[in-house]
Amino acid sequence: MFDELSGKLENIFKKLKGQHRLSEDNIKESLREVRIALLEADVNYVVVKDFIRRVKDKVVGEKVYDKITPGQQIIKFIHDELVTVLGGEVSEVKFTGNPTIIMLVGLQGSGKTTHCAKIATFLRKRYKKSPLMVAADVYRPAAIDQLKTLGKQLGIPVYSEDSKNVSIIAQNALNFAKENKNNVILLDTAGRLHIDEQMMQELIDLKNTVNPTEILFVADSMIGQDAVTTAKEFNDQLNFDGVILTKMDGDSRGGAALSIREITGKPIKFVGVGEKLDELEMFHPDRLAQRILGMGDVLTLVERAQENMDEKEAERLAKKLQKEDFTFEDFLSQIKQIKRMGSIKSMLKMMPGIGSKLDQIDIDEKAFTKIEAIIYSMTKKERNRPSLLNGSRKLRIAKGCGRSVQEINQLMTQFQQMNGMMRHIRKIGFDKLAKGMFGKGMPQNRPFK
Repeated sequence: MFDELSGKLENIFKKLKGQHRLSEDNIKESLREVRIALLEADVNYVVVKDFIRRVKDKVVGEKVYDKITPGQQIIKFIHDELVTVLGGEVSEVKFTGNPTIIMLVGLQGSGKTTHCAKIATFLRKRYKKSPLMVAADVYRPAAIDQLKTLGKQLGIPVYSEDSKNVSIIAQNALNFAKENKNNVILLDTAGRLHIDEQMMQELIDLKNTVNPTEILFVADSMIGQDAVTTAKEFNDQLNFDGVILTKMDGDSRGGAALSIREITGKPIKFVGVGEKLDELEMFHPDRLAQRILGMGDVLTLVERAQENMDEKEAERLAKKLQKEDFTFEDFLSQIKQIKRMGSIKSMLKMMPGIGSKLDQIDIDEKAFTKIEAIIYSMTKKERNRPSLLNGSRKLRIAKGCGRSVQEINQLMTQFQQMNGMMRHIRKIGFDKLAKGMFGKGMPQNRPFK
């Protein structure tokens, strides 16, 4: 996410290191490079112009504190302005009316149907809502079938009719939701390849019929300024309430995200960060600003862990590690919990100082899959008693999972090292280790010299 922009900004800030004061020359040069980086990231020209002016007004004449470098001070000003441009604060979903009605609008191909399902999943998980998805796209041949398939996959009901009158479909869906105690309705409306009067009038009529709680514009972040232009036209006609940016995980520039709030005046509410139906995040302007500046996003990482990790299971595994009773069965359970948090790369990008360096690191996203294949090829007895794995058993496992005996030996070595490390920690005592880490130096008898 925004790797290209982040890399350019990081290079700009490196040039400021070592300078003892902010001069007119280094301010001017730095902001000129920031302006170029933003324009190359396809950020709207007017937005860039106002952004640079506001940063410059803050920087000029500012006192530089003894313990803060000029680079750090400019980064702070840029961070603060990025947060402002992105909307300032989180914009929550409004739950008013019985039921709450959320209407999704946008061009064809922007991802409305998929994100209808993603939002339904999010609201059910985060707010314990009972959503109903409504197939109000009666023009795209596969739209209704796609929504039904997604609904079946998620266990979320879908309302549809053979009628071509979307206002009648929506009204009947409203009655259906009240009868079946669905407290949120998500309307998946039709899109077009470009904006036309007929399309807009149909959406206006639908809006007047159901009086939605919120209208959310769905935009493909990868198309940059085209998404911003389309958003403005939709907003002029419908006065929507917020934006959902899709494909943010593949957007290396960030032009749409950094422009759409300033141009439309409407907040970004959600961002799609992957293809899976649970890969949707609420939009946090401050966290995205930190990601752009290479500061990571630890809060989102922690939230993912809280949502996807079973607390009781994690505690059970921790106790087994302490008792040196950790088995491959336990290892498998741990892998499943970690995988629910997302890809390895997406998690590493949230760690401070790592995001911009990931291009230099060879990350094998299939590493867990390989390990799982090896463990699943073991018998349950072998998983719970790794000491049983002799040469003939390893050969059988290798044939069963399509991996080499060498790879199985590597896994065994890593597994033994992990147990060895926990054995050493237990030996010196967790209290002594904590004292060594956070007190006066590390314990003297360190492992693995």
